Amino acid sequence: MKKLVGDNMKRTALRNDAPAQLPRLREENLIVDDGLLDELLVYDLDRHKAHCLNLSAALVWKHCDGNSTASEIAARVSRKLKQDFPEDAVWLAVRQLEKLHLLQGSVPIPPRFAGLSRREMIRGLGLAAVVAIPVVTSIVAPTAAEASTCADVNQDCSIKLCCDGLSCGAGNICH
Repeated sequence: MKKLVGDNMKRTALRNDAPAQLPRLREENLIVDDGLLDELLVYDLDRHKAHCLNLSAALVWKHCDGNSTASEIAARVSRKLKQDFPEDAVWLAVRQLEKLHLLQGSVPIPPRFAGLSRREMIRGLGLAAVVAIPVVTSIVAPTAAEASTCADVNQDCSIKLCCDGLSCGAGNICH
């Protein structure tokens, strides 16, 4: 089912004791397709990018309500997956989601993760958590011109092949 995020999204009041910056999913200018079995597709209308979130990344994203801590999100995701989902995996997902602009604003990442690469973070999760590692893959959606089947005479051939009978010449122009 496709919907614009925010239409039916419940918003809860921020707890008084909550830190100023808890992860909150972005709701504006996104189209979400949750009709897939173990994945969630998110299309960013502002950046013209499509993101595919695996099940664990999708669960983390859906639980980023601005009220929940990483440990609370980890507990909810653990229940849904019926396996341990460590807080470190939540931070891995939050870092990916933030980089792709799927969260509102920036979220302070704990110092222990600040300088770590994604590979180092995954290595630190341990073998048991590897199955549930949150993964987000992205593609840039082409413009209508870029999506055409081939480049015609005097068109740019750096991003697509020239039409039959033409060749890509100097300056990446079909002739």
